[in-house]
Amino acid sequence: MRAQSSATTAPRIAVATDRDRPGLGILQAALGVIAFSLTFPATAWGLEGFGPWSLVAVRSVLAAVIAGGCLLGLRVPLPARRHWPGLAVVGAGVVLGFPLLTTLALQTSTTAHAAVVVGLLPLTTALCSALRVGTRPSRTFWTAALAGAAAVLAFTARQSGGALSTADLYLFAALLVCAAGYTEGGRLARVMPGWHVIGWALVLCLPLTVPMAALALAQEPVRLTAHSVTGLLWVAVGSQFAGLVVWYRGMAAIGIPKASQLQLAQPLLTLVWSVLLLGEHLPVAAPLTAAAVLVCIAVTQRARG
Repeated sequence: MRAQSSATTAPRIAVATDRDRPGLGILQAALGVIAFSLTFPATAWGLEGFGPWSLVAVRSVLAAVIAGGCLLGLRVPLPARRHWPGLAVVGAGVVLGFPLLTTLALQTSTTAHAAVVVGLLPLTTALCSALRVGTRPSRTFWTAALAGAAAVLAFTARQSGGALSTADLYLFAALLVCAAGYTEGGRLARVMPGWHVIGWALVLCLPLTVPMAALALAQEPVRLTAHSVTGLLWVAVGSQFAGLVVWYRGMAAIGIPKASQLQLAQPLLTLVWSVLLLGEHLPVAAPLTAAAVLVCIAVTQRARG
């Protein structure tokens, strides 16, 4: 009887998941945010040598080749049929929708402005999560999240003079599709490894991205430079694959609403990169927005959902 008891309890002691280590989940989500914060500057570099459609299609194909190679090399089995609709949502939102819409916006918008508008993504993701997954964060959480969103909106209004441009419309549409992709990806990452989620989503999009890349490359001029190649490689490997791997793992460990609030720091990091890498002017209001956003992050991480 004693042997049987120890045998049944041993696996419970030995097995640990990311959800048992919230500190690791926060670290993984934070690494994802850092990777994403470089996306807009890298996209601006990529647009120096590629058209918007070419850049998006080629980055998706490159990321899919890497992901597919990993899945094939490790002999990862196909996901269950019930998971494919969710993977399609991830593909539509994260692999195609968000990259394309933000790239189109960055043709006429600065990376600093685009980064601040996309700062509304955490609130959008939390709302989408509440509708899709049924999460119910606390009032403190929502108060802090709304305060962070208000700070971002005030910053955006100050920079744009209160008028919405075509680039802003692209960016707001990108918020919606990306929030849906993040929510569905975070849900799937609870039942399969995070890199499987983005890996299969990338592979699922190949029938669309390969013809799109061929057509776009034939129509749009290509000029290979150090900046354009570096930008393409980063958005393909860093943003489209590696960043999403750690991001989905982090969301699975600490929950979608809390992980999404870490993204409030993303526009501020992007502002720094835009100055260092692109030489853009840092708005005077940025330090005040940074302080407000960091306070909101601290509150949302302490709030109990």
